[in-house]
Amino acid sequence: MRDAVVPNWLKIAYTLWFFVWVPVYYFQAGPANFLWLCDIGNAVILIAMWTGSRALFSSQAVGVLLIQSFWILDVLGRLVLGFHPVGGTEYMFDPAEPVLVRFLSLFHLWIPILLLWTVYRFGMDPKGWKVQTLISWMILPLSSLTDPALNINWLQGPFGVRQTLMPDALYMVLCLVLYPLVLFRPTQWALDAWARRLARRRGSRI
Repeated sequence: MRDAVVPNWLKIAYTLWFFVWVPVYYFQAGPANFLWLCDIGNAVILIAMWTGSRALFSSQAVGVLLIQSFWILDVLGRLVLGFHPVGGTEYMFDPAEPVLVRFLSLFHLWIPILLLWTVYRFGMDPKGWKVQTLISWMILPLSSLTDPALNINWLQGPFGVRQTLMPDALYMVLCLVLYPLVLFRPTQWALDAWARRLARRRGSRI
C-alpha cells in the first residue's frame, strides 16, 4: 500500500496556516474549542501530511467531510436565503466576532476540497473509519466535560438544538455508537466506491 506523498509546498503552506490558526483560536475561543472533531481533524491532517499516512487522511475524509458539508450548507443558506438552515455558523455573521477568527474559520470551505484531493490522489485506506472511530471515542468523552452551552460535537443535541429525551450521559453513549455507524462507515463506503471508480478510469487510460 503506497504512502501518501504530499508535495513539499503544500506541506509547508498547510503547516504555516496551522501554526497561525492554533494560537488565534486558542486566545479567542479557548482550549475547549479544539475538541471539535473538525478542529482535531486539522491536527490529524498535519500529521498525515508529514508522515504520508493514508490511514490518517482517510480517517479525516470519513470523519469530517459530511460535517464540513453541513457547515458550508449553513453559511450558503444564510448568504442566499437569509437564514441558517442547519445552525452553528452564526458566528461567521456576527460583527462582534474578530475578523481574523472568521477568516481562519474558512478552513471549513477548503479542508473538504483538500480531503477529496487526497482520495483522488492516494485512494482510500480501508482502516480510515476505524481510525476515526478510535479518535471519536477519545474525544467525545472529553467533550462531555466542557460547558454544555458550547454543545461541542453536538453532545447536547444535533444542529444546536438541546435534546431532552434522555440524560446527557446516555446521549453521549448513543453518540459513541451512532457516529461510527451513521457517519463514518457509510462515508467510508461512498469514498471507497469513488476511489475504485477513479482507479478503473486510470487503468483504462493506460
